[in-house]
Amino acid sequence: MKNELDNKLMLDAYEKIHTHGEARQGRHYLDGIEAYTDHDGYTVFLEGHGVTLTLQFHNSYNLKYDNERQYDQFIRALKNISKGYETPGMERG
Repeated sequence: MKNELDNKLMLDAYEKIHTHGEARQGRHYLDGIEAYTDHDGYTVFLEGHGVTLTLQFHNSYNLKYDNERQYDQFIRALKNISKGYETPGMERG
């Protein structure tokens, strides 16, 4: 199983899900990924395709998934979100 994640990608995808996704009861949903934080905002959760990612303060994280296929689909979805949506105030070059 893979053990190194690109924290910038994860946080960028979170921000874009939060900005462009559908808000429901404190959580945001976009392209099959659910994003939310804990009560103080220091822990970020991304869930989808059978994967749960908990990204904690100081860039530590915990991944839960059953198989490599789920992980690959999850990472591919985050990359597509990161590349496919603009951050407000930023122009594509």
